[in-house]
Amino acid sequence: MREKEIMKRPFRTAIATLVAVAALTALFPGVASAERLKDIASLKGVRSNQLIGYGLVVGLQGSGDKSYKSPFTIQTLLSMLERLGTTVDVQKLVDPRLGISDVRQLRDVRVENVAAVMVTGALPPFARQGSRVDVTVSSLGDAKSLQGGTLLLTPLKAANGEIYAIAQGSVSVGGGYNVAGITAAQCKNHATVARISGGATVEKEVGFDFASMEEFTFSMHHPDFTSTQRVVEAVNTALQGPFAKAADSGTILIAIPPAYQSDKVRFIADLEGLDVRTDAMAKVVLDERTGTIVIGANVKIDKVAISHGSLTIRIDEGGGVSQPNAFAGGQTVFVPETILSVEEVSTGNLSRVVELDTGASIGDMVKALNAIGVAPRDLISIFQTLKVSGALQANLEII
Repeated sequence: MREKEIMKRPFRTAIATLVAVAALTALFPGVASAERLKDIASLKGVRSNQLIGYGLVVGLQGSGDKSYKSPFTIQTLLSMLERLGTTVDVQKLVDPRLGISDVRQLRDVRVENVAAVMVTGALPPFARQGSRVDVTVSSLGDAKSLQGGTLLLTPLKAANGEIYAIAQGSVSVGGGYNVAGITAAQCKNHATVARISGGATVEKEVGFDFASMEEFTFSMHHPDFTSTQRVVEAVNTALQGPFAKAADSGTILIAIPPAYQSDKVRFIADLEGLDVRTDAMAKVVLDERTGTIVIGANVKIDKVAISHGSLTIRIDEGGGVSQPNAFAGGQTVFVPETILSVEEVSTGNLSRVVELDTGASIGDMVKALNAIGVAPRDLISIFQTLKVSGALQANLEII
């Protein structure tokens, strides 16, 4: 019994946090957060471009690729030496009985201070020739560590196959290491992935004529008709005119007012600082691998009754009528009521009931389930059943 109680504590703490969030939402139903336009939308055309290249890291202290396991490393090294004017006769380095086209000819060539790597980076928007960008260097073969190595001249290409940057420099693994003996080994961090801060120089610019644009297009990060319309209203209010219009749920077209024609950078800066109250669909996200459950603030539950093993949940809707006195001058209104009762019985009794009456919210249900220590897997099954029955008024996303 003690062991079961200890196992329930982490989950009860997580559910208690969800209950606290739900309680805060209930206390402040009219308060909605406002986000800056730059946090919920991006200007079309202003984005980074991914770059990739293949190169060699040299100067390693015996922690590079084993040539007989990664033959492409020695092949790349020989090709590079040949381009630099040094020709290496491989036949003199290996068993002469092997054919020149046989990759096994490289088995006896040991150059363990070299590692083949993939170099990746991102070309930021408006990057100019001579600008420096960071790159990540990742081992491609069976190298143990890239610590202390130097990346040789590596062209970085975009998806169109054109070279936009050149990378070279000393790599840094962030204090990681990998040492091994005959019977023991020890490593710290991930020593086969390194960074070069400012390690690539931009050689070619991406064509984007910002100054000649007559209209700007903003793309919403999470398309939603309500949020997009609110952005349009906020922009038109700030500009004091109908300069913005929505093309769809995720695209906003904004014309440039005459006052900003000569200073478009300030125009975008002013737009990005606008506060917009966004909206979102009601959603419940379930992670079955970890038992994590995230419940949105707008999630509602209709009248329903569920039996899950020895657990029964009933949710009913109702309310009362508030009638003012004859001379009070008030109005008759409908007043919702929430009554919560939890009953925990012995294992042999199948009448274990959690009852939620009259307009129960998601916070009430989570509080009731937390009171009896429902396991994460059971709670996930309950939410799935609620969605299938149509009682859960929210999107259910399982990741």
